[in-house]
Formats: sequence, structure tokens, C-alpha cells
Amino acid sequence: MENTIFHIYINEKLLVVAEAVPPNLTVYQDLSAEVADLKNLYRLISASAEKQKFLFLCKNAKSTLKKLAKSVRLIEAAGGLVRNERKEYLVIFRNGVWDLPKGKIEEGEKTRKAAVREVEEECGIRVKKAGRKICKTYHVYPQRNKELALKKTHWYRMKAEGQEKLKPQKEEGITKACWFTREKFTILTQNTYPSIVDVLDTIGLLTETEVPL
Repeated sequence: MENTIFHIYINEKLLVVAEAVPPNLTVYQDLSAEVADLKNLYRLISASAEKQKFLFLCKNAKSTLKKLAKSVRLIEAAGGLVRNERKEYLVIFRNGVWDLPKGKIEEGEKTRKAAVREVEEECGIRVKKAGRKICKTYHVYPQRNKELALKKTHWYRMKAEGQEKLKPQKEEGITKACWFTREKFTILTQNTYPSIVDVLDTIGLLTETEVPL
């Protein structure tokens, strides 16, 4: 039977919502006995100074995630991993951290269209092709009014050609937009968000087997 698993990041710590213990999850704190409320889980995880990984076991991971999301504000975003004809990948440096281009989905906008729009706006390029979805990532953070939000980001494979000049969207805190070869991702992973590492790992850029775009 398939084990549905969701990764939710809280202050750089990982909360795993799953129907069975994942085989690669060996050291963790079990929060399965807690109330399925993201505010409560956020408080517990944020207060922990020792454990970096937490597990919430449930019968149905999808319905549990929906229930968790109801306790906070859900924000949906979309972004892309863009490759050019030289097999280089588009990355940005935003607010002092390496990142991939992404942004909030506008009301009534389709996720794939939003992903393309955000990539083009943040980097000043034209996307030639938007391919299959890579994955969805989740992270919880306090907003300016201190209310908690769960950001759900949809990630897509994309292709671009002849994009020599990049124009970072400085008003969005982006100071650099550049093309990275696969070998350079070791630089990125030293200063990026865990969710971005998940995207790169899902597509095989951090292993020997890369999933074709």
C-alpha cells in the first residue's frame, strides 16, 4: 500500500505528515498524539531546541493536511525550475538566500500560468515551454500581523532559450538572477531553504539520476 507523505517546514525544521513511518526517517520526535491543529504543532516544534524532524502519523495524510491547513491562512504560490539550451538552471538570490523564482497565485489564475508569470517577472526572461509539475512544497511562517500562514507552492519544469541577459526584480528583494550548472548546486544548497532542496532532490539534480525536463 502506498504511503502518502507530506513535508511541512517550520522554522527550518521538518514536520512529516504520513500514513506510516517513512523508511528514511530514523531520528525524530513523534507528535502523533497531538491535536491535528497546525497552530499547536507550530508552537511545539518552534519551542524544541533538540529535534530537527517531527512525525505526525495519521490514517489519511491528504485529509489530515486539509484539516491542518484550516487552522491557519492558506497561501498558494507557484514557481519553476528553468533550464536553458546549455543545460544550465535559473536561480535567484533573494534577501540574502539562494532561491528559485516563485510567487503568489492571483485570484482565478491557473497554477501553471502563475508559475510562468512569476518566473518571467522575477528574472526578465521568456519561458519557451512549461512542462510537468515537479512537486508541491509547504512551509509555515508568521505574517506581519503575527497570524500563521501555510504557503503551498506548486513547482513546474520549464525551458528557455537564448536568455543571455537576466533582469532580477529588485523590488521583490532579488539582487541576482543567474544560470547555474548542475555542479554549482552545492553552492546553492549551503544557503537555501529546505523546501528548495526538496525540489532539486525530487527532480534528481542532487543525485546521479536527473529526471528529464
